[in-house]
Amino acid sequence: MATTSRVSPTDRTITIGGLRFHYLEWGKPSAPLMVMLHGALQTAHSWDEVARVLAADYHILVLDQRGHGDTNWAPDGDYKMEAFQRDINGFVTGLKLEPFILIGLSMGGRNSIYYTATRPEQVRALVVVDIGPETMKEGRKNIQRFASRTEEMDSFEEFVEQAHKFNPRRSMENLRERLKWNLRQLPSGKWTWKYDQVFRSEEMEQVRGRVNLWPFVRRIQCPTMLIRGALSDVLSGDAARKVVEAIPGCRYAVVEGAGHTVAGDNPEGFLAAVKPFLKGLKSTGK
Repeated sequence: MATTSRVSPTDRTITIGGLRFHYLEWGKPSAPLMVMLHGALQTAHSWDEVARVLAADYHILVLDQRGHGDTNWAPDGDYKMEAFQRDINGFVTGLKLEPFILIGLSMGGRNSIYYTATRPEQVRALVVVDIGPETMKEGRKNIQRFASRTEEMDSFEEFVEQAHKFNPRRSMENLRERLKWNLRQLPSGKWTWKYDQVFRSEEMEQVRGRVNLWPFVRRIQCPTMLIRGALSDVLSGDAARKVVEAIPGCRYAVVEGAGHTVAGDNPEGFLAAVKPFLKGLKSTGK
């Protein structure tokens, strides 16, 4: 691994359970370690805006989770929580990672909660972004509808336009940058998503499986922060407060001008929320 800080990431790969996983490495290996997990239908590059800033102080590894980005699709279609946990365990053991700060959005946040509860010795601190055991059905349906109606399009720009209609909080330039990592061109000339097509189906939630996260939330003891987008249609304020009350000493922040994809919608607001929490970890030596 490189020994100098980077303002752009280095692409890495690792084989876990027979699947080839892609991940991004930011920052100095000598700095405190941070692992980031993206949400469903996203890629490791979803964290680029905030990872670029945090890399000044942290060694950051951002994983393309199974079925997403440049990581292999699951040949058996297994996208249950247990499969994601096997992947995270394999990533940690394969790279011989020391205890780290774990940050996860949406699906990545669910996976982070589960992992932290079951591997407490490995997680120094946890940041959960816009997810909890209780989510709003309409928000989940909105994401599913967007995924299912953008199966294939004639051009890259058509995808950008549709993504902007779905999330007008993002600039067209931002969406072009993000989508170039999440789309691929077919032999026909049309464009489609990189992530496994099963995530575009009506049965997406059945494919991922429903897990009661409350028992895992209640087992978390490490320093924890929950961040919610003020305009989120996935995590309500009431549901967020239940999570905060269930985790001892949990910090809570609401980022204005952001929906469900908080760090991408308002990276400056996300950083303003998370940096004091991270600074507090340093001051207490955790």
